[in-house]
Amino acid sequence: MAKKDFYETLDVARNATDEEIKKSYRKLAMKYHPDRNQDNPSAEEKFKEVKEAYEMLSDPEKRAAYDQYGHAGVDPNGMGGGGGFGGGHPFGDAFGDIFGDIFGGRGGQQQRGGPQVYRGSDLRYTMEISLEDAAKGKVTQIRVPSWDECDVCHGSGAEAGSTPETCPTCHGQGQVRMSQGFFSVQQTCPTCHGTGKHISKPCKPCGGAGKVKSNKTLEVNIPAGIEDGMRIRNAGKGEPGVNGGPSGDLFVEVHIKAHGVFEREGTDLHCTVPLSFTKAALGGEIEVPTLHGGAHMTLPEGTQTGQQFRLRGKGMPHVRSASTVGDLYVHVVLETPVKLTAEQKDMLQKLDESLKANGDKHSPQNKSWFDKVKSFFD
Repeated sequence: MAKKDFYETLDVARNATDEEIKKSYRKLAMKYHPDRNQDNPSAEEKFKEVKEAYEMLSDPEKRAAYDQYGHAGVDPNGMGGGGGFGGGHPFGDAFGDIFGDIFGGRGGQQQRGGPQVYRGSDLRYTMEISLEDAAKGKVTQIRVPSWDECDVCHGSGAEAGSTPETCPTCHGQGQVRMSQGFFSVQQTCPTCHGTGKHISKPCKPCGGAGKVKSNKTLEVNIPAGIEDGMRIRNAGKGEPGVNGGPSGDLFVEVHIKAHGVFEREGTDLHCTVPLSFTKAALGGEIEVPTLHGGAHMTLPEGTQTGQQFRLRGKGMPHVRSASTVGDLYVHVVLETPVKLTAEQKDMLQKLDESLKANGDKHSPQNKSWFDKVKSFFD
């Protein structure tokens, strides 16, 4: 009897993606599995067809040959009669494909027993640093919790004179097997929590944990250019693992204090500098602050309030490239003089009259603004 088209067997289109093929295979394999169809003898044959179709279409080379030559391209010797499944149980690989993704292991294969190993929990430490420290980087020390072996029980967790016993529930395996329908799933033992041991007389100083909590000093290297909210990972500095499992990690979360002068935007800095009326009008050199001391910059004549000037390379370094440095943007704000003397007021009045006498050439923005709003006064 002629073989059925593999695409029809899996109920997918010929241009189906690998994920679509795999999804359909899982669905059909579960549907026709013999353990779920003991009263339907034809289900086993259907299951074999689905398995064979998936084997061919999930392999890029076999699928390409099948698309070009049909069954002859993948079965030149006529591999029918249930062949092509390999040795052993004909459903072993199918269990692996379906249940391996669900339960994280090869289905149908009993995993090795023994106490369950768990990774320790991660710890988080939050610290604040100044903007100057963020720009330069620094090495600092922090106090973090640590766990040392108990001096009384020497890590066994049992009271002096006693020893841990084999867990009566899992018999030292750390796992118990739970059956759900035709599934058989292993779970962590609820009595010993995966250790495989039962401590009837726990050590009082450590509460049966075998470790006591203390504090230790840890050195943390903060890189130059670090940004607010970034975390520094210290591998293996978290809580210890269970049953010889690896320790967790310590994450140091860095926050940067608000600065009185600078505002940060990525690697760029912004600051506001007050400017006198005369300096803005006449221009000239002024001194502006930077994170590394004062810097000089030259203002053009007629500088207006709100104008922005850039000082290249005076910002923050990039955290992943110290040679890449941002810029400092200086925003000038004109400061109106206050508490003037009569003489100063008279001088300003004369200056104002002089400026007006020369028309609009001294106040181009004022002329432009008045042209826009004069219709409101008509």
